[in-house]
Amino acid sequence: MKRKAARSVRLKNTGQKAATKSRARMELRHVPWRTVELEDLNPLLQRQFVVGQEIMVARVLMKKGCIIPLHSHHNEQFTYILEGALKFWLDGKEIVVNAGEVLTIPPHMPHKAEAMEDTVDLDIFNPPRADWINKSDQYLRGGK
Repeated sequence: MKRKAARSVRLKNTGQKAATKSRARMELRHVPWRTVELEDLNPLLQRQFVVGQEIMVARVLMKKGCIIPLHSHHNEQFTYILEGALKFWLDGKEIVVNAGEVLTIPPHMPHKAEAMEDTVDLDIFNPPRADWINKSDQYLRGGK
């Protein structure tokens, strides 16, 4: 019993130190979406995003019929559908993700999506998408 207790205390202390170091580097922010630039990427696609040190969240608004072309990236991606539905093509499968559902996409996995209806989703990326930040994501901009 003593051995287990000592091990859990040691892990707890290690975790606390790691969390303290992490907090020291991060800046606390409260960001209402209404204060974030709404970027028009093409007539059917808009987005907003907030970037942290090692993670990024994007609010993506798609009109019915919007196509996100086949692409891949080194970022891990979680897509949470808030409203509407997206059909994904990935890993040889078609998957429809509806409001209230989450799709996890591993790094480097090619994927494509289509809005089955007007859709709002939250995309979470680790690490942040440099191509979105520096606006070099031409595959979304219709050749702009």
